[in-house]
Amino acid sequence: MNIQRTVVEDLLSFLKKGPPLLQIVIGPRQVGKTTAVLQVVESLDWPSVVASADEGMPLGPEWIETQWRQAKQKEKETRKRIVLVLDEIQKVRGWSEVVKRLWDHEKRTAGKVRPILLGSSALLMQKGLTESLAGRFFLHHCLHWSFEECKKAFGWSCEKWIYFGGYPGAAPLAKNEIAWKQYIADSLVETVLARDVLQLQTVTKPTLLRHLFALSATFPAQILSYNKMLGQLTDAGNTTTLSGYLKLIESAFLVSGLERFSRGHARKRGSSPKLILWNNGLINALSKYSYEQAMNDSTWRGRLIENAVGAHFLNGFLRPHQSLTYWREGNDEVDFILTAGAETWAIEVKSGLPGKTSGLTAFRKRYPKAKSFLIGSQGVPLEEFFSKPALSWFV
Repeated sequence: MNIQRTVVEDLLSFLKKGPPLLQIVIGPRQVGKTTAVLQVVESLDWPSVVASADEGMPLGPEWIETQWRQAKQKEKETRKRIVLVLDEIQKVRGWSEVVKRLWDHEKRTAGKVRPILLGSSALLMQKGLTESLAGRFFLHHCLHWSFEECKKAFGWSCEKWIYFGGYPGAAPLAKNEIAWKQYIADSLVETVLARDVLQLQTVTKPTLLRHLFALSATFPAQILSYNKMLGQLTDAGNTTTLSGYLKLIESAFLVSGLERFSRGHARKRGSSPKLILWNNGLINALSKYSYEQAMNDSTWRGRLIENAVGAHFLNGFLRPHQSLTYWREGNDEVDFILTAGAETWAIEVKSGLPGKTSGLTAFRKRYPKAKSFLIGSQGVPLEEFFSKPALSWFV
């Protein structure tokens, strides 16, 4: 497998030609962040120090100081620029403050240490970046593998990617679906929840958070009110608790709850979210369906396709002026609403036989300037849509 993700070229360009900035790489576990950065280190052929904070217990700031000191020692010995790679940096207590102090000293003294910091919790990374490191970093996203990447690396068809998702480490197990499901559930989902969420956040009801994730995997691409969730979950507390826990598992790139579209009005964060899992592998690892059963069940297959479309947008990294929502009024519904600046796109996913598009008609009647986009049997073929970055179709 000889795949080089786009983040590699981006990092190389910044390190060779860009201004001296901290290079920050965030993304989910098991998508190749570390592999990509090691490809960068190999391509640069600079001396390097590579270390990971992914230990059982959080480390202290002295760990960062020790790695930085090793990098400075190599700089002294070689008089060359040094790449300092610190993986899972969000697990170090007070990481942003110590990085700020060391980096500011590096710039004042014209030092040659060039740090690359990696993290798998968007919430903790963003908190540290905005509180301490404003103006000092460039942020790179390394998210789940696309259909094109899985096609090149593993020869997968579009339907196989829609079922197994974009986890490259699990791909060799796809021929043994029982082992594949166990690997995703135990080695990936549980590790993310235990290490990236529960260990680093104050969660009063960890069992509830796990059940909320499992519930999301049971209802992919469906609009589920918090009150309905309360009825499905034991010891669920209140809607505020569920909303907060959904944000936590979103920060680990597992599940997002899309809000309902409402132009000109403040969106109600307590309104019913549309559950989109960032990787279809998360859904099918917990489902009762085999690959063959899933593809032959038209309803479940339709849910998988619709979720894959939503995930394709989320993994395409929406910018601040872009948002992905859904729309529903009475019996009329539009699968996705993409807002990009002043433009609004109503997106409908058709996974089987041609169906009604009354939701699009009703939406465009209410918002005449909105544009329509069909994916699937009545519009852009699925394989063609997934073969390009999602936003390239619109922006």
